Formats: sequence, C-alpha cells, structure tokens
Amino acid sequence: MSATSTAVYTVEGMSCGHCVNSVTEEVTGVAGVTGVEVDLEGKKVTVTAEGPVDDAAVRAAIDEAGYEVRG
Repeated sequence: MSATSTAVYTVEGMSCGHCVNSVTEEVTGVAGVTGVEVDLEGKKVTVTAEGPVDDAAVRAAIDEAGYEVRG
C-alpha cells in the first residue's frame, strides 16, 4: 500500500466560487488525486494523492482551469 502525500500550490486569479469549482474539477481528474481543498482567500490549493503527487499534472490541470500556479 502506498503512502498518501500532500502538496500545496499558490494559485493566482481565483476570485469566486466558480473559480474554486473549476480548479477542484480539473485537479480531481488527475490520476491518483484523492482530495482537493481550495482556500480562495489564501490563494492556496491543497492536493492529496495516493503515492506521490504528480506535480506536472496538477500544474497542467490548474492551467487548464485558467489559473496560474505561482512558484
């Protein structure tokens, strides 16, 4: 059984509930992702996955939703 891992991303451009839903929907579609928590005010997206978080895939999903990962 693989361990669960968590990664936190700072995301620019999110300003409303629709933004949260878009990011959540796209990132949830990444293979292995088991949870997505979006902090709109803090501009943070916390991703939980079985095994290592696929950083490139999560960043691509956030980009696909129309937002920019900082850092």
